[in-house]
Amino acid sequence: MDQKKPTPKYTAEFRERGVRLFREHRPDYSSDNAAYRAIASKLGCSHNTLRAWCIQAARDAGERGGVTSEEKARIKALEREVKELRTANEILKKASAYFAQAEFDRPFRK
Repeated sequence: MDQKKPTPKYTAEFRERGVRLFREHRPDYSSDNAAYRAIASKLGCSHNTLRAWCIQAARDAGERGGVTSEEKARIKALEREVKELRTANEILKKASAYFAQAEFDRPFRK
């Protein structure tokens, strides 16, 4: 069975703190990667997690191209709505077919 490792949930404040620390202390390191690794180890998260937070923060601030957090949330809500509508549509199709068959099977009245 393919089971994913549960990912820890970090608060928005914690993520913001990590991004702020990276931005404040980036000049102290020789590269972005070195900064991510050092700061993430102090925060207790992985460097890839911190990198993702920083990239997303840059997108949200308009400093980098890509989908913002607000757009991601909207897309997720729309995908959920599409799923619900498809389910409702299938139910209506089945009900319509059922009632059409029942009408067809009913004896003819003059």
